[in-house]
Amino acid sequence: MRLGKTGIIAGVCLLAGVMAAKAAEPIKIRIAWMAAPTNLAPILFAKPGIAKHLGKSYTVEPIRFNGSPQMITAMGAGELDIALFSYSSFALAVENARMKDLRVIADDFQGNVPGRFQEGYLVLKDSPIKSIEDLKGKVLATNGAGGAIDIALRTAMRRHNMRDKRDFTIIEAPLPSMKALLIEKKVDLVPRSIPFAHDPELKNASRVLFTQGEYVGITQTLLWAAKSEFIQKNRAALTDFMEDVIRARSFYLDPANREEAIALVIDFTKQPRSYFDSWVFTEEDAFRDPQARPNAKALQSNIDTQYESGFLKNRIDVAPYIDVSLIDAAVARPK
Repeated sequence: MRLGKTGIIAGVCLLAGVMAAKAAEPIKIRIAWMAAPTNLAPILFAKPGIAKHLGKSYTVEPIRFNGSPQMITAMGAGELDIALFSYSSFALAVENARMKDLRVIADDFQGNVPGRFQEGYLVLKDSPIKSIEDLKGKVLATNGAGGAIDIALRTAMRRHNMRDKRDFTIIEAPLPSMKALLIEKKVDLVPRSIPFAHDPELKNASRVLFTQGEYVGITQTLLWAAKSEFIQKNRAALTDFMEDVIRARSFYLDPANREEAIALVIDFTKQPRSYFDSWVFTEEDAFRDPQARPNAKALQSNIDTQYESGFLKNRIDVAPYIDVSLIDAAVARPK
């Protein structure tokens, strides 16, 4: 009988030890990205020692996606923890995919911030097109109906009383193909977006016709979103993660670190330095909030414009969908 009790006690202790060890295992954070260094996720922790909690309370698996629709599917299937959404994709995920538990947890980058890179639209340098009215009867390219680039373009055209199919034609094409489409004169206008806008050949062949900021103001171009259940279940580890994210962003955004930061970008992308030298981590780059805080005011304005453009059935109040508690907790920690 004593042996039986001893065995039971030993078994309970062993089970408790296993459970404790399992609880201490770092969580895996699967985070989406599309293009580096515009999206910092895959290079955030490239500098050794920058992420103090990495490998202790969490690990990171950056997953590359071609676009937001695939991320919505992956989130729904439980294959992604932090999505990289444009403001328009976030709104569609909430409305069409009924992901009411999505929360905006951080900024990726913002567009059209004064003093920073201005998203816009390009025509050929020698084109006779001098104004939006000159686009009548022309072919315009965007990267997808209902996306941020497309919505801003349609908003600008609508302000000038011009409508798709009636006054002009919009075609869809991947952003990397825009340079060829414009230079080969297959379209008359293409988006000006990072990083493609900094291509030397495109810069030499084109000029800006108008900017997004003139019509839609500052945009919360890309944001990080996670499900509320994932946040609540892993709050401590995610706060550690956010603390490391803010530290890493501070490193990349500090002009004193630019040489080292560019070296890390080159090592990851395998692109020549000349491709990044004139813009990355300068005023010609997008704006990134130092604490990774999303711009709630801009996000609300952007989604309102999306609704007014006919791409949402209902207005969305973004306030209940924004959760900066992880950022607040990370910032409050002693330095």
